[in-house]
Amino acid sequence: MGFNSTTLAMELVYFNPNGFGVDLKKVDCDVYVDNTYLGKYLLDTSMHIPRRAEFMLPSRIQVDMKAVLKNGLNLLFSKEVLINVKGTTRVGKAGFYKTVPFNYEARHTLSLF
Repeated sequence: MGFNSTTLAMELVYFNPNGFGVDLKKVDCDVYVDNTYLGKYLLDTSMHIPRRAEFMLPSRIQVDMKAVLKNGLNLLFSKEVLINVKGTTRVGKAGFYKTVPFNYEARHTLSLF
């Protein structure tokens, strides 16, 4: 943990509802909490995503601590936060890959205590 930036590590669990598996090569996105920039998420590891199954995505986010500290009180007293993730991912099958843009936005309950 540092004053300028901190690395946040976690494992995210997703579900692939499709009847086919794909290979994930890269993820590059920006993460926002309540429309405030939180940090950059990069994944540069190849992994296979099985069909109709849950999979874990190892995650490391470089968090901009200045933005977190500036808006920390709002986050501390909010029960819900708006999470927005914008970026691109590189997915493919049988050696053919395509860069696909994505934009995820949803409200999540924040429980610190």
